[in-house]
Amino acid sequence: MNITINNVDALNAVVTVEVAKADYAEKVEKVLTDYRKNASISGFRKGAVPMSLIQKQYGKAVLLEEVNKLLQANLNKYLVEEKLDILGNPLPKVTEDFNWNLENFKFEFEVGLAPHFEVNLEQKNNLVFYKIVTEDKTLNDQIARIQKQYGKLIAKDTVAENDDVSGFFTNHEKGINNRTTISLDVFADKNTAQSFMGKKVGDVLTFNTKGLFEDNHKLMDFLAISHDDVHDLEVEVSFTIDEVIGHEPATLDQELFDKLFGLQVITTVEELKAKIKEDAEQQFGQQANQKFLNDVTESLIATTKFDLPAAFLKKWIQNTAENPMTIEQAEAEYDKSENGLRYQLIEAKVSAENNLQITFEELKDFTSGVIRKQMAQFGQLNPTDEDIQGIVARVMSNQDEVKRLSEQVMSEKLLNLFKDKVKATTKEVSYDDFTKAMYGELNH
Repeated sequence: MNITINNVDALNAVVTVEVAKADYAEKVEKVLTDYRKNASISGFRKGAVPMSLIQKQYGKAVLLEEVNKLLQANLNKYLVEEKLDILGNPLPKVTEDFNWNLENFKFEFEVGLAPHFEVNLEQKNNLVFYKIVTEDKTLNDQIARIQKQYGKLIAKDTVAENDDVSGFFTNHEKGINNRTTISLDVFADKNTAQSFMGKKVGDVLTFNTKGLFEDNHKLMDFLAISHDDVHDLEVEVSFTIDEVIGHEPATLDQELFDKLFGLQVITTVEELKAKIKEDAEQQFGQQANQKFLNDVTESLIATTKFDLPAAFLKKWIQNTAENPMTIEQAEAEYDKSENGLRYQLIEAKVSAENNLQITFEELKDFTSGVIRKQMAQFGQLNPTDEDIQGIVARVMSNQDEVKRLSEQVMSEKLLNLFKDKVKATTKEVSYDDFTKAMYGELNH
């Protein structure tokens, strides 16, 4: 068997595989001989069917199958041995008048080649790394939420500040009739919350659904309507109050501290604030890290210039789709996935140049940490090492989980590399300002 490659240009090539009779004849003969041993054809004893008849009936199909096996095995081996960095998989060039009656065959495969490019992590950019500072207001709000959550509920007749209300949202035309409980701070407009003040059980308030909540998914939940119906919904809804729920805040004492964090872990309000601040800044730090990683990713895609074998990739998408696809659909799919492919190539190059590799022990340690955090959320604060390692072993026997966890470990490695090498301005902000930056509302 002879395999050669012809580079059409820097991004496209044609691999030619020449298969001689000597490459496949022995395998084909063996398969046909096995067929003959087990063939059951009327007029012949089992195992005594003439080989000419077996050849006539099964020869072409066996030939095609064995040649195809040879092609797949040897083409893949060639690509690995030659260290060809290809995109997608080789696509066979269709030959309309291919003659299977010959003894020697020649097959051609189109391949898309990965581009050569450089990644400059230290180039000038306008990236910002946000350090989120926990303000006193945030701490006090969190403590108030804790006191409300663990406090006592009181049935009331009249709505006042910090109360919750239960009642029915209704709109007969849209078929809306849903009982729900609402904390008044969920409304997008503070004036809406104020309109409840002084209202009593049995009172009816009317609102327009447009902009009632900051998130349309809350509108979907509170009105019990479908995802499709909630978008662009602009109707009047009535809310009939049938219960007013007041809250007697929990006392900030040792009983509450122990309930929140375990026995004697926290003993004073100052320690409570410090713990809340620590937990909040850890959570905020994760969000800031994710934004920085996303921003660096977008910047690298925008500034790292290289061409792709677009025509080949569109054809590959069309030919490998699960369902029949037109070239127009393949082009649309390519447009959607192009930036993802570009970043995969950039990430692979960055990882290779900076020797970012994941060891089995690193993956085990990371998995162990994830499991401990998950168990702590459910109140299991001190699991044994034996319990943890047992769960780790089960998790790592699942290939999908291993892939997902490996991606998280690599993200951490890339984040640390980017923090070290990518030039960025560090900016301290409140969480509210960070949220504005997330949505492009905060000037650098």
